[in-house]
Amino acid sequence: MATRRSAGIVLYRRTAGTPDDGGGSRPDPSGSFEVLLGHPGGPFFTRRDEGHWTIPKGEPDDPGDDLLEVARREFEEETGHPAPAAGPTAAGATGTPAGAPIPLGTIVQKGGKVVHAWAIEGDLDPAAAASNTFVMEWPPRSGKQEEFADIDRVAWYGPDEARRRLKPTQIPFVDRLAAILGGATPDASDPKPDGS
Repeated sequence: MATRRSAGIVLYRRTAGTPDDGGGSRPDPSGSFEVLLGHPGGPFFTRRDEGHWTIPKGEPDDPGDDLLEVARREFEEETGHPAPAAGPTAAGATGTPAGAPIPLGTIVQKGGKVVHAWAIEGDLDPAAAASNTFVMEWPPRSGKQEEFADIDRVAWYGPDEARRRLKPTQIPFVDRLAAILGGATPDASDPKPDGS
């Protein structure tokens, strides 16, 4: 049996601070960037929050599909907006050309699915996001079909909060991005960005 694969985009934006309750901003002690995360839609995740959010991602249609293109397609399907073609990231610490997607390597989720991810700098208004939908029988054994959003909402989080919200297996993507943006080398215990 072939290994299930998925590909996603970690959209990030640089910040001077994070919003406070009064509409202003305060310094973010965990880093000077935020990542866009999606909350899974459907009835099983209605009351689940911390540890259940995800990066926008999805599976290729065919085994030979280019995974970066799959990641871009899935980002658009799950947010209603295309991933930026090029961001203002400067070459240097990332080792990639300015504006190029930053490879974040792979992780393996609990069920064995291998997730490939790239970081792209950009911005997106969460209020303007709209996900694709899926249909399932709900309630169970009712014979009724209900339609649900694949991602019911998206939000920006600084690194520390993103780590609390994300599925635990996806946290290394935030750690790797933080290391790259900070000019450090990612933790040696994590796979290299090329997945090795």
